[in-house]
Amino acid sequence: MIRYLQSLALATALVGFSAATAQAQAVRIGIVDLRKVFDGYYKTKDADSKIKEEAAGLEKTAKGMLEDYKKANEEYKQLQEAASDSAISSEEKQKRRKTAEDKLLEIRQLEQQVTQYQRQSEATLLEKRRRMRDQILREIRETIVTKSKAAGYTLVVDTAAESVNQTPVVLFTTGENDLTEELLKQLNANAPAGNAAAAEEKK
Repeated sequence: MIRYLQSLALATALVGFSAATAQAQAVRIGIVDLRKVFDGYYKTKDADSKIKEEAAGLEKTAKGMLEDYKKANEEYKQLQEAASDSAISSEEKQKRRKTAEDKLLEIRQLEQQVTQYQRQSEATLLEKRRRMRDQILREIRETIVTKSKAAGYTLVVDTAAESVNQTPVVLFTTGENDLTEELLKQLNANAPAGNAAAAEEKK
């Protein structure tokens, strides 16, 4: 009876070990440096260029508005000085003061317009950058999922990920099953001719 129980225990342990081994063999983990893929994707570079171009245009417009604001301030000072001229009549002084007051009202309106424009410009750029980033990450993730399923990976880990404390999530990896370069090559395969990212991938 004791021998039977010992044999049964041994058989159970072997079955458990075999099951655990089979389960371990079934798990196939891949790794990706998502930051490198994101930065190296030609669409990311194109999006950055578009954002910078738009930001330059908005900045140029804002600069023009600031110049108008400064010019209005200079005109206001001149009008004040003109209204303080002791050589003119009281009626002319009153007329010039009214002109100066109108100019001051214009300055205040310009100041509000400049402030509002700068605030809206920043919000617009931030929103466009966020939408572009989300779209690019969505495309990258779809490519990762498709590639991982085809290769039989059960889990893919981002080696560039950081915790809330800004410490690495992945503390060690042998570098096996690294899909980063393959993903970059696949993502940049359809890059327009002359694109820097595509040229880099073909080297």
